[in-house]
Amino acid sequence: MLYHRLDDLREQAARRLTEELRNTGGTQQARSQRDSAVQMYADQVEQYAAVENGLCFGRLDGDDGARRYIGRIGIFDTTGDYDPLLMDWRAPAARAFYLATAANPQGIRRRRHLRTRERKVTGLNDEVLDIAAASPTAHEELTGEASLLAALNAGRTGRMRDIVETIQAEQDRIIRAELPGVMVVQGGPGTGKTAVALHRAAYLLYTHRQQLSTRGVLLVGPNATFLHYISQVLPALAETGVLLRTQGDLFPGVSARRAEPATTAALKGRTVLAEVLAAAVRDRQWVPDEPLEVELPQREVLVLDPATVQAARDRVRRTGRPHNLARALFDIEIVHALADQVAERIGADPLGGENLLEEADRAEIRRELGEEPEIRAMLDRLWPVLTPQRLLADLYASPERIAAAAPMLTDAERAALHREPGGWTPADVPLLDEAAELLGEDERAAAARRDRIRSLQREYAEGVLEIARGSRSIDVEDEAEGGEILGVTDLIDADRLLERQEESERLTTAQRAAADRSWAFGHVIVDEAQELSPMAWRLLMRRCPSRSMTIVGDVAQTGALAGTPSWQEALEPYVARRWRLEELTVSYRTPAEIMAVAAEVLAEIDPALRPPRSVRESGVSPWDRTVDADRLTAELVDAATREASGLDDGRLGVIVPEGRVAELGAALGAALPEAAVGDDPELESRVVVLTVSQAKGLEFDSVLVVEPDRIVAESPRGHSDLYVALTRATQRLGILRTC
Repeated sequence: MLYHRLDDLREQAARRLTEELRNTGGTQQARSQRDSAVQMYADQVEQYAAVENGLCFGRLDGDDGARRYIGRIGIFDTTGDYDPLLMDWRAPAARAFYLATAANPQGIRRRRHLRTRERKVTGLNDEVLDIAAASPTAHEELTGEASLLAALNAGRTGRMRDIVETIQAEQDRIIRAELPGVMVVQGGPGTGKTAVALHRAAYLLYTHRQQLSTRGVLLVGPNATFLHYISQVLPALAETGVLLRTQGDLFPGVSARRAEPATTAALKGRTVLAEVLAAAVRDRQWVPDEPLEVELPQREVLVLDPATVQAARDRVRRTGRPHNLARALFDIEIVHALADQVAERIGADPLGGENLLEEADRAEIRRELGEEPEIRAMLDRLWPVLTPQRLLADLYASPERIAAAAPMLTDAERAALHREPGGWTPADVPLLDEAAELLGEDERAAAARRDRIRSLQREYAEGVLEIARGSRSIDVEDEAEGGEILGVTDLIDADRLLERQEESERLTTAQRAAADRSWAFGHVIVDEAQELSPMAWRLLMRRCPSRSMTIVGDVAQTGALAGTPSWQEALEPYVARRWRLEELTVSYRTPAEIMAVAAEVLAEIDPALRPPRSVRESGVSPWDRTVDADRLTAELVDAATREASGLDDGRLGVIVPEGRVAELGAALGAALPEAAVGDDPELESRVVVLTVSQAKGLEFDSVLVVEPDRIVAESPRGHSDLYVALTRATQRLGILRTC
């Protein structure tokens, strides 16, 4: 019955979508309402399709005999009293499904977990919540243990699954926490931090729909591979409006993928770079050492002395306006000074009296001078209008500009900033954003660009109509009576055609937010947040002025040299002590045998740190083998072949040192054609070769860690990287060393 009702809902939404798309006329208000309806019905069609698999996963039998089915969305019976057929997992009444225990049954007599494949039930588990059977530690028991272990032992698919069926009590508490404020979720490997963050996004959008649907939710992940890995989770939870981005994609129009040394990235992540950029902007407000001469077409020569430029610059700087917005004021100051020269020449009284020119005459002189190309070119030299990209590219390309802007840096640090143009790195993105704040955008220039674009689009629309006009045809049967078929040009003009095009390009909230650097999100979620530099934190805080954020990470896994050493140090500059910490202490993914190996590395990072408690054992001990260096490639191919052949539907991750990924990846690719390797490897491949940075947040059934000593040596935080590598497996772990 549930699936019949789901099909009805999907068909209704599709039908209404089709009807709205056919509605092309009406007033501007009617068209706006139509666009809203189109978006709503399109979202519904997408949502109903996404939740079909695993639509219903649980049932609660109450003490009062009532039954409630729990699922991904809420579905109601419209044939009767609008009774709920299926309760959304995020609804308050569904919470008992995750929290009820024998010690606190919350009015529930029995909890049933349903396992389905497509539209068929493949298994079920019942838990009888009887107070008589309660134990002193009952509140610590796993919720739905059989279903949880079945999910944990299932083969990986290369895409993250949601945990909506098996959310545990400590996870549920975090997922349903209140919206306002900054919440940090600290948890070791396998504790479900990422899953909690994604389910929290779905919960907040359900609970605060009106507020967040207009302002949007931003989720920031460590790399593109990670975002591909989690991309199916939110749609499966009936949410498609969350903007997923890496740090390298947070500046509109820039996709930062260029690699750079870790020390350079760390330097760019320090807040001192904000001072460097501010100085770099001031450096572009140039005062010449010698007077500047401007020769006008009338052979008239005007002279601009350095003192006049200095005075104009100082007055404009005191206004506090961003560089580009202050340019108009600087133009006024300089043009006024030059106009005074002209006025003195042509309006001087031969008898030595006051200047003969009236204010209207002076205003006309200023207007004419302001339009002179030679003067505009001089103003561009003295106070250029800059984009963030140009400011940063010019700074990097010039050792002289770096030296002028960064006297507080060492010679080695200034040398590290110097580079030739050729793409942006992820560490550049916070600097581009900082530069945009310092520069501001000249609204007049932006409006002029929009007018030029619209003019070009109108010309294109007119060309389309001209072609249509030339192909106009005559109705043959009515030709004798002069009956002519109406052509497109009889029904629409260029302005209306352009308007139709703009209507068809209406953007969703997430799309508009992605294109607008100054967009203020309703909530921001950051995964692997320990990797963020201080400059990256500045960027994200600008994106969320309300400071409504969920920060997810593990400081023990910090790999970036500029990463977060402590949550307090990262957050106090922005929210002081007004943030709360939640901890996840149970590892669901990592078996106890593997966690024991990882715990030894964790002790190297900080002896005071304790690994999370594993809920299960795999029954397979990790193996650790040392081979001759010249035999490493052959041994790796043999080990990977054996591991891959032992997988049914699972995935093998081969984590290698960054300096050997191309070499070892090529060897594995030759021996195992299904192996994926590269900057953004295909995770659905049965064998995936990747570096530690690419593996962050991912999981595989089996993992081979190659040359752990080299992984440690390659990074300033090498033991943290090794800790990450060792904790990616859900079943088996193998380690290959060289001697």
